[in-house]
Amino acid sequence: MYNLTMQRYMACLFLLSLLTSCAGAIEPVTAIAPVVPYQTATASITFTMIPPLTGIIVPTPTTITYTVVQGDTLTGIAGRFGVTLKTLLAANPGVQPAALPVGTTLIIPAGVVLPVDPTPTPALLPIQQARCWTERIGGLWCFALVQNEYAETLENISAQFTLLDANGQGLDRQAAFALLNTLPSGQSMPLAMHFPQPLPAGVSVRVQVLTAIRLLPGDTRYLPVMLDNTLVSLDASGRTAQVTGVVILTGAVNANTLWVLATAFDPAGNVVGVRRWESPSALTADTPVSFDFSVFSMGPAIDRVEFLAEARP
Repeated sequence: MYNLTMQRYMACLFLLSLLTSCAGAIEPVTAIAPVVPYQTATASITFTMIPPLTGIIVPTPTTITYTVVQGDTLTGIAGRFGVTLKTLLAANPGVQPAALPVGTTLIIPAGVVLPVDPTPTPALLPIQQARCWTERIGGLWCFALVQNEYAETLENISAQFTLLDANGQGLDRQAAFALLNTLPSGQSMPLAMHFPQPLPAGVSVRVQVLTAIRLLPGDTRYLPVMLDNTLVSLDASGRTAQVTGVVILTGAVNANTLWVLATAFDPAGNVVGVRRWESPSALTADTPVSFDFSVFSMGPAIDRVEFLAEARP
């Protein structure tokens, strides 16, 4: 009886050690949903990438990036962020004060905040969805939809798109900037990235917000406008939308630069296309500007189109 009990005891110990050894070998797995290629006018699978694959990287209050817009000067940017011109130039070697192209990305170094010009506050920006569509020639269009849940307008929005293979290993990584400089409170806007062929099967995308800055009160670089009489007409395939409308200036200062952004969504609410239109003429309080352009779907048929407008002196 004693021997039988000991044998059972030893067998239990062996089984327990075996289970413990197996448990220790289990690795945590993060599921990565594959990109679903577009096959027909109706998507067979609706896919939205949500955290943990969609991450957020928040810039620190002292070191941020800034994208140059029309009318900016290095002196003005330095003063806005509370740093000296010399410090700003040292952080951006190769940038010439006399030649500052629109779209240039500047590194804003640590500096002392001026009492009359507070430093903008970096904002956490949620990603509502991240989705890719495969082109017929093999490339990939990826869209990330961001939502401004703050009371203030957000500026300088950018995100990093990382393409992963079927094993979760990085294939490519690119930074994308929003097609408008600002995102009003309560509104959403997509960021787009194109990955050319060839691409392996089973790829997926991860998106991380890089920058999103709250616009300071009293900022005069952007002018108030409103959209009116917006119409959307779809072609027979449903994948091309002709959009028209009128932009009206609601302030007294004329706008020399006017952009209209059209974002196309499929019936499931996924972003399938985006296009920015720039007005060839100035916008004044007495002369509204009409727009007429097309936006195309990279995936299923278009269900609706949403608009945003931005005007600058």
